[in-house]
Amino acid sequence: MRILVIEDEKKIADFIKRGLKEEGYIVDIAYDGEEGYFLAKTNEYDLIVLDVMLPKMDGINLCRKIREEKISAFILMLTARSAVKDKVIGLDAGADDYLTKPFAFEEFLARIRALLRKKDLPEPTKLVAEDLELDLLTHKVTRGNKEILLTNKEYALLEYLMRNAGTVITRTMISEHVWDINFDTFTNVIDVYINYLRNKIDHDHKKKLIYTLRGRGYILRN
Repeated sequence: MRILVIEDEKKIADFIKRGLKEEGYIVDIAYDGEEGYFLAKTNEYDLIVLDVMLPKMDGINLCRKIREEKISAFILMLTARSAVKDKVIGLDAGADDYLTKPFAFEEFLARIRALLRKKDLPEPTKLVAEDLELDLLTHKVTRGNKEILLTNKEYALLEYLMRNAGTVITRTMISEHVWDINFDTFTNVIDVYINYLRNKIDHDHKKKLIYTLRGRGYILRN
């Protein structure tokens, strides 16, 4: 899942980004409303974390513009304003949920999970391809009942492949969903991580699951 955080307080933005990345999310940051609007229009996000008090364009107007553009990402609005009237204004502008600062990070994560569960109802708790299983709740990966230890990036790449099993996934699609906007598309990092996964997923098994289609991309065959 890819998340855009639009927050002008750098310490808060960096704290949120670090916490979300530890949970396996792909995170981009914008520090003002105009930059946030540009990123929201040019990239595909599952969820946008939006602060109300922003320079260049405030969060309420930005929320309205995002909805006018028919951008379907969920919007979780953050603000120091706790009055009911302020919450109503934010929700009426198009926000899906509203969280008052300061907040407990556990609650913040729970609200994100609750919103993302609505994206593709019903949300599975496990992804399965042949004898390969990925538990979305515990992040445990097994093949043939043997646990496979993955780094956060390897896990994110495998989850994306498994969610799209049987479909050809291009390098561009992978870079957009597994890496952030700072990713250099001219490097061979994607190939390197595909090989990491092959070594862990397919190496000791006669039946291979991950294939490269030259000139097209990759596919996880179920």
